[in-house]
Amino acid sequence: MLVTEFSTEVVAAPERFALWEGATEQSHMRNRLRSNDHNDFRARMRGLDLGEVQVSALAYPHLEVVRTAKLVRQSDPEVYQINYFLGGQGVVSQDRRDTTLGTGDLVVMDSSRSFRGDVHADPGRWSHVTVQCPRGLLPLPAKAVQRLLAVPISGRRGMGGVFARWLSDLNARAHEFTPADIPTLTSVSLDLLASVIARCLEVEESLTPETRKTALRARINAFIEQHLADPDLSPQVIADAHHISLRHLHRLLAGQDTSPAASIRRRRLERCRRDLADPRLAAHPVHTVGARWGFTNPAHFSRLFRTAYGIPPQDYRRVAPQAGLEHASTMTRHE
Repeated sequence: MLVTEFSTEVVAAPERFALWEGATEQSHMRNRLRSNDHNDFRARMRGLDLGEVQVSALAYPHLEVVRTAKLVRQSDPEVYQINYFLGGQGVVSQDRRDTTLGTGDLVVMDSSRSFRGDVHADPGRWSHVTVQCPRGLLPLPAKAVQRLLAVPISGRRGMGGVFARWLSDLNARAHEFTPADIPTLTSVSLDLLASVIARCLEVEESLTPETRKTALRARINAFIEQHLADPDLSPQVIADAHHISLRHLHRLLAGQDTSPAASIRRRRLERCRRDLADPRLAAHPVHTVGARWGFTNPAHFSRLFRTAYGIPPQDYRRVAPQAGLEHASTMTRHE
């Protein structure tokens, strides 16, 4: 099973914190835990098992995590742990570094070194996404990575933003994946992580050509997503923004079995389909929905939509709720 869902609320309030301690020791590593909400610890976790790489989303009110030197000696999985903060705030300490973290920050920790974390969050939403991977899988020198332990990395821009978006998508789409997706998900996760760290340390020359290519492809896909509403978005605009030739762009995206122009069109049509199935947008005319995602010519939009889905957009809007097609329209939304 790729995805596991866990909640402390399956037991009575006095037993919840102990249940959480046992669950996180199995899913992550053995730490000493304390919480201001010890008497009624309402928390949940969603785990995505990618083999050697583990991705999990956690939600809780307050938690202090301490990994002592004694615990390291007793049991060390020898992994890097990367936390992406989705909400709340906290302080982490490792290698004599104290770092304050907030929404949108990334931080790297090492299981072989003692550390401490103290996080206050909203139990009603995911507080952070955690990635654990064996140190040997990251294609970077360990001494270089140590310079970045407990150092805040922005997940709001640049390569940090691309990696943060990837982690959010992994969590939001966790139930869509199959075992056949594991190699790709693992490879992309590690390549993006390596690129983020290498960019921060200015050691990108140490990355393999394939890792750099994966990272560039991810940046391009993120750029396309961010600019879909711009009617002027084109393959040339994408190539210019990433300082590559149009031919290089086509080669880079060849593995996605589509051209850059077709990729833009498909993504725009999917956004339109999502909006047309959303009852909250029922008052918006069909041509407005198309224009919202870069289709400035209503007739052209209608032809493209019918070719893609076999039905005109105005008819799709009428039948989608009754046919249950609105499910497809929500698949790209994050929790």
